[in-house]
Amino acid sequence: MQYTHLGRSGLLVSRIVLGTMNFGPHTSEEDSHAIMDRALDAGINFFDTANGYGGQGHRGRTEEIVGRWFAKTGRRDEVVLATKCYGSTLDEDVPNFSKLSAVNVRRSAIASLRRLQTEHIDLYQMHHVDRATPWDEVWQSMDRLVTSGSIVYVGSSNFAGWHIAAANEAARARHSLGLVSEQSLYHLAARTIELEVLPAARHYGLGVIPWSPLGGGLLGGVLRKIDEGRRADAGMLKRIEEKRPQLEAWEAFCNDLGHAPGDVALAWLLHQDGVTGPIIGPRTMDQLEGALRALEITLDEAALTRLDEIFPGPGGAAPEAYAW
Repeated sequence: MQYTHLGRSGLLVSRIVLGTMNFGPHTSEEDSHAIMDRALDAGINFFDTANGYGGQGHRGRTEEIVGRWFAKTGRRDEVVLATKCYGSTLDEDVPNFSKLSAVNVRRSAIASLRRLQTEHIDLYQMHHVDRATPWDEVWQSMDRLVTSGSIVYVGSSNFAGWHIAAANEAARARHSLGLVSEQSLYHLAARTIELEVLPAARHYGLGVIPWSPLGGGLLGGVLRKIDEGRRADAGMLKRIEEKRPQLEAWEAFCNDLGHAPGDVALAWLLHQDGVTGPIIGPRTMDQLEGALRALEITLDEAALTRLDEIFPGPGGAAPEAYAW
């Protein structure tokens, strides 16, 4: 397994992140526990979850599944545990049970600790920016959780570049460490974060953790799978038709490389400056094993150039991407 520091922190994490979003809604507890066993045995020490995972009517269930695995295996100290706050665990909209008010951050942390059966969360992430809560209030809440030992580091998810800057400058004024990571949508067919999020993350020393690295299955060899009889819903079929020439070139190039498309998509992310590691969301053991293969793939300059031709990015960082 390859390890790297999480942003500018001293924390060492695996370059593949085990995402648990499917645990409960799509993967049984027994199979989820087996996947966590195998992941940790393979050296994946970075596990990501969220307070709202579990599905309609069962929000919080995924954290409970992870918590019962900790209780059963006694391997909590081997894991860098990340979870999130912002979303509600309730199915109805109740005031102060979502977003980043001091009240909800405290309530969410206490509830996550209970469900996860742990005394601390290694990385506590804001799942989205809250435009209604001032940064001083957010950081006061996070600082108190750090001081009490409930959390260790703070990260963000789905922040714009200027949100990263605003958050870390507010933290600096309070003499706080600030954000050490940012989870963001990033894959070969969605490269918008290269404009401002990646540059901001590099400037402030945040590790970038891409979610949906296969584009919801789009980059996982979808054309071949459909040819072999795999069904796709209307939304996926529409996305395929919109990008069919690119997908045909993509799957042909992966075939030339001798690797599965999903493995190449993960490997490409691992070659991007500032990326800590992509979040994989395996539903099965086979999907986990496939993700591990990505670590063995080296893409040379010719391969990276060809991938840029198939899936062009925005042209680099702003403003040079669109100005002088």
